[in-house]
Amino acid sequence: MKLSDLRFHLSRVSTNVKTGPIPVSTGSRATCPDTCPFKANGCYADNHGLNFHWNAVTNGTRGVDWRAHMAQIAALPIGQLWRAWQAGDMPHKAGKISRTFLRALIKANKGKRGFTYSHHSLTIGDNLSLLRMANRQGLTVNVSTESEAQADAAVSAGLPAVVVVPGDESRTTWHTEGGNVVLICPAQRSDTKTCADCGLCQTRGKRVIIGFLAHGTRSAKVEAALSAA
Repeated sequence: MKLSDLRFHLSRVSTNVKTGPIPVSTGSRATCPDTCPFKANGCYADNHGLNFHWNAVTNGTRGVDWRAHMAQIAALPIGQLWRAWQAGDMPHKAGKISRTFLRALIKANKGKRGFTYSHHSLTIGDNLSLLRMANRQGLTVNVSTESEAQADAAVSAGLPAVVVVPGDESRTTWHTEGGNVVLICPAQRSDTKTCADCGLCQTRGKRVIIGFLAHGTRSAKVEAALSAA
């Protein structure tokens, strides 16, 4: 799908109970890469409510084109914490991240505190160098992983990483074989309720991997995907 065919939506004050009242964006379903093991297979964004909104953005009844979306992000206040893609990922062609889109997003985020997550493969095209560029220039793109080994590899490549862990994980923090620290999302383990209260996914120590407990109505599919990782 062409970049011009995609739609994007920005909620300036999100009602997402996980993010809290910060700006949050949503991208068309076509932005999700096939390398995501949760694509149509347990993705939390397929849960009722967010799924309805995601479909509306995808079919064009909500949202704007990518250029108008960049203008929305650029208009956010300086210093604003915001999350890209509560549903969706980086626009791509055959798994290769759109350089045009990412450069525009980095520019629009200048002076803001944007963060997101991506399941794009680091071995396809220029994805690795593009994500390094984004993180160097202030847009935090966390590599989404399903195992500690994958997360360690992302950190070794110079990128921040997050990892999904089984929902029955009882530890709150531990070390990986690569010597990095896994810290379970504070919103899942403490009185910190939302991303708005936390901000660790936007900025933290380079060797800290944020762990997310599998949860939601499709958690069984998520755990099955973890077992296969």
